[in-house]
Amino acid sequence: MTIQELSEIIKSSGTVGAGGAGFPTYAKLSDKAEVILLNCAECEPLLKLHRQLLKLHADEILAAFSLIAETVGAGEGIIGIKSEYRETIEALQGVIGRYPKLRIHELKSAYPMGDEVVLIYEATGKQIRPGGLPIEAGVAVFNVETVYNVSRYLNRGTPVTDKLVSVVGEVEHPVTVRVPLGTPLEEVAAQAGRITTAHPVYLVGGPMMGRMGKSTDPVTKTTNAILILPSEHTLIQRMSAKISIDLKRAASVCCQCQMCTDLCPRHLLGHPIEPHKFMRSAANQDFQNTEVFLNTFFCSSCGTCELYSCPQGLSPRTLITAYKNGLRAKGVRAPRIEEAAAVSGARSFRRVPEERLEARLGLTKYNKPAPLDDTVIPVRKVTVRMSQHIGAPAVPCVAEGDFVRCGQVIGAAAEGLSVPVHASIDGRVLKITGQAVEIQAQ
Repeated sequence: MTIQELSEIIKSSGTVGAGGAGFPTYAKLSDKAEVILLNCAECEPLLKLHRQLLKLHADEILAAFSLIAETVGAGEGIIGIKSEYRETIEALQGVIGRYPKLRIHELKSAYPMGDEVVLIYEATGKQIRPGGLPIEAGVAVFNVETVYNVSRYLNRGTPVTDKLVSVVGEVEHPVTVRVPLGTPLEEVAAQAGRITTAHPVYLVGGPMMGRMGKSTDPVTKTTNAILILPSEHTLIQRMSAKISIDLKRAASVCCQCQMCTDLCPRHLLGHPIEPHKFMRSAANQDFQNTEVFLNTFFCSSCGTCELYSCPQGLSPRTLITAYKNGLRAKGVRAPRIEEAAAVSGARSFRRVPEERLEARLGLTKYNKPAPLDDTVIPVRKVTVRMSQHIGAPAVPCVAEGDFVRCGQVIGAAAEGLSVPVHASIDGRVLKITGQAVEIQAQ
């Protein structure tokens, strides 16, 4: 099979990165890939779905991963997995002998080990330049669920119509479930039993990089988890704070201790992001050194600075994101940097232990088993968004009143970087907007 052939197959399946921003997977295939990486690092605390899925479908996932390696001509395929995931590692060891190009690389239990830049350095020793793509260093990274979706399409012709979602936090029975795309978050949460707090808030994606969502929001191809927390929880209070207040607090409290920079995962890998300098300049409205603001483009928004490092409880990540978005809105682009600086010699001593991070966030009590139910739960109505990936949104190609089957294309891939979107249930098309197709089960 050629790269072009596999690329077309993966594009037709609607597969995008299931563990991050939703980059269309077909666009990652390249003959420049010397190494491909399977990411099973579970970047966010409390999430378990990737290790669960890899344990359950180890042979099927490795077969698809090996096929990708062979097709692009990679010299090896590396499974990056935390050492503590012993059951999953044992499942891999039972089948990996069938795939001579593949090997397991065990990782430490630290945050944010699942970040592409961090994972690539840990597994290969290669540095990614600031603002650069992994393929520039001859590396392509794929999430576990992403490769499983490729496998399902190759072996069974099943496009991406559902998503695994972990439901944890203030729920009676934490669980990981497979649900049709477009399912309301509240219906997913119901699979975990009774909500155990009077004023629940839905945190979508994880405690460090997730966002607050509404109970009626639909599941998309990048929805990994629903963390239900009380409205008074520290994380929720911080996310609800006003930017103007965060900036005033920075002006009055920041003591320039540099802890935010000293523990920044990207800074430690030679990227020119220095949160303490940004906080000094932003808080004092000092715009003499424009590099301080331009370098915000190199922040990964992992949240280590504000949710772990800062002894004053300030919000560097939040303010950096606001400035970065403001620059983008004005048409400013990230500066081109050809090479990362040297990796910090102190890096190995400045990792963020995941157990300590959970304790710092007040989440230790929520770290419970969330067993995987791999059968798709039935739902009566879905709202399938046309934009569930980086790039151009799909274009609706059905009409209101049409009867559609699960797996049927309801949104055609647009020009440029895009993938098709498929119906996630059998049913009647109730409503179409430019952003979504609503389907009622019959």
